[in-house]
Amino acid sequence: MNPRLRAANEAELNAMQLDTDPLADDTIARILGPWPAGMPAPDASQWQAIGTVNRLFAQWSSNAALHQWRPEGADIAPALAQALQDYVAAGQVLPTWADHRKIERAEQLFMEHGALSCILLFCASLPECYVIPDLSSVLHTAGQLEQHTEHRIRSTAAMIFPVMLHGGLTQPGGTGIAQVLKVRLIHATIRNLILRGNPQNARHRIRGDGLLPALPLAAATPPTMHQALYARGWNLLEQGAPCNQEELAYTLLTFGYVFLRSMRRLGIGLPPADEEAYLHAWNVVGHVLGIDSALMVHNMHQGESLMEQMQTRGRARPVAPDPRPALGTALMQTMAHAIPWKLAKPFPPLMTRYLCGPQTAQDLALQQQPVPWLSRAVFWGILGTARLIDATVRVVLPEFSIVRALTRVLGYHFMSRVLMGQTRPLQLPDQLLGQMDDAMARWSDDPKAPGWLNRLEDRLTTPGRWKLGRRAVAPVTP
Repeated sequence: MNPRLRAANEAELNAMQLDTDPLADDTIARILGPWPAGMPAPDASQWQAIGTVNRLFAQWSSNAALHQWRPEGADIAPALAQALQDYVAAGQVLPTWADHRKIERAEQLFMEHGALSCILLFCASLPECYVIPDLSSVLHTAGQLEQHTEHRIRSTAAMIFPVMLHGGLTQPGGTGIAQVLKVRLIHATIRNLILRGNPQNARHRIRGDGLLPALPLAAATPPTMHQALYARGWNLLEQGAPCNQEELAYTLLTFGYVFLRSMRRLGIGLPPADEEAYLHAWNVVGHVLGIDSALMVHNMHQGESLMEQMQTRGRARPVAPDPRPALGTALMQTMAHAIPWKLAKPFPPLMTRYLCGPQTAQDLALQQQPVPWLSRAVFWGILGTARLIDATVRVVLPEFSIVRALTRVLGYHFMSRVLMGQTRPLQLPDQLLGQMDDAMARWSDDPKAPGWLNRLEDRLTTPGRWKLGRRAVAPVTP
């Protein structure tokens, strides 16, 4: 157990709200330089620099590509190139406490439960991520997520899959470290835009009341995401820094602890050693993401305690207007569109309420969404019957689970319709799609299920034995 991890007091967590990520923040500050007074012109050098960095991300194609990386392109400013080189060299190093055996076990668990992990991402991790008002407010501004939910989902998958597939964090051919370093720098860019400079010295540039006033935007053309972030305004004393350490640690909990908690609630929880291995792998991800190890959990008890504490704190600081209901509604609608059966389309908010509890459902206004009585009766009837059958059969067959089969079926459909299609927002790299394609092919048969249940699962998935066939998919402009 990490001796630094304990029940944090309010003062400690308040301090974490002003802490960010010096390595990534200083890198972006070196790249962007000082911002001009007022709203930067559309052709400002900072916008161009952000575009250059986003273009260079494509060169971070694997962990091996990060080794002694040098930016390719004659038009790249030397200062920008050196800042990125320094960042990559420092950021790609795994912590000394990283246990490769635990990471490998976590990868195996992901392969065993990959299709299930997809449904839990949609119905548990992302909904819990939206619970904190300040965090939801930034997400809302950063992408108008109620209008671009699939983009958010696919970008999240673009990090989860690389880090959890075999070798993602430890092998040169993996892509996990490369993807996480991209996300880390995006967080730093968001902070720099909102605070209009390096967060490390933001308190010296903001008014005594902590307020950074909003800036007017030109009414003639819709603002870009970066312009909206720069102009939105911020209250550093009331909200803390954007994407601060507490918020980053909370997000990490939604991908590790919430996933494991959801499996427990479905009656298919893992042994404690496997749970701890899974949490350990995500702690390694957190390190690469720039999260303070003092806010990492190592078992489910610690996760439960920290999650409850952070949610209580977040809910005590409401944001007006509240962005959470719009985000929750958009997420549920995206899932409903991916379900091919009309009767089952209202299932997502019911599953989210079951996995996350009534308080999260209330935060996202899911209880206000009408659900036909027949769909409600079918959902609870299927879930209750499946849990009863599982409890009965496991007396003889401990690994048997109808619930696991049903959630795998839903996971297949979400994967194929939302994540895998290149006609969707944010085209994923071919290398990543290839890894996901191979993984899904191996997810076709559940090794813990009898043959008849696997055959039934194949009949309910599209197609039965999954194969993407990416060459047949016509490319489209994102």
